[in-house]
Amino acid sequence: MSESTALLSDVDDCWNRIGIRGDKSCGQLPGHVHCRNCPVYAQAAKRILDRLPPQTDVQDHEPEAVQSTRLSPLLVFRLGREWLGLPTRVLDEVAGTRPVLTLPHRRDPAVLGVTNMRGTLTVCVSLARLLNLDAATADARERAAARMLIFGGAGRAVVLPVDEVESIHAVDLEALEPLPATVEGASLKYSRGVARCGGRSVGVLDENLLMQALERSLA
Repeated sequence: MSESTALLSDVDDCWNRIGIRGDKSCGQLPGHVHCRNCPVYAQAAKRILDRLPPQTDVQDHEPEAVQSTRLSPLLVFRLGREWLGLPTRVLDEVAGTRPVLTLPHRRDPAVLGVTNMRGTLTVCVSLARLLNLDAATADARERAAARMLIFGGAGRAVVLPVDEVESIHAVDLEALEPLPATVEGASLKYSRGVARCGGRSVGVLDENLLMQALERSLA
């Protein structure tokens, strides 16, 4: 059995039978328009993604036991020209972009408004503004790569728009490189170090400090 077949062996791929790729007889399809908008599809995708091994950047001479205990999955994404990472344990989902409804009388410019995530209105916060990163003008191709990260978990979830999601890498969060001396301001305050992911330097954000900053923005 191939790896991809094993991953799908106990997942009901209803989208291929009665959904958009099947005979379109699913009773939920008219309401969702496309299977990708359906929570059943989202849950199946999450189950498959949870089993996929992250890309690994490890020295060949490291013992396998050390690798398995030290490495943690890190989602790498881009904001403007900056590549950043968050541990996957603090992320519920990577979703496509959604319309954002702005809120009047916002006290913090980082709070963009609210967006509908699986039927729940969720606060949307600009991570770029929170980190004082320069916003780059995006062309059509770059806008198509944009995604939304659902960060924080049940009861405290926040949506963070990003310009691009690269992949998941396995990194040792206890052996990060120090931040360059040129990094300053909010990016320095909320980062715990730098990881090398696929030849790219990635600023690893401290999820606890980031959540505290987000809660202050929403207060």
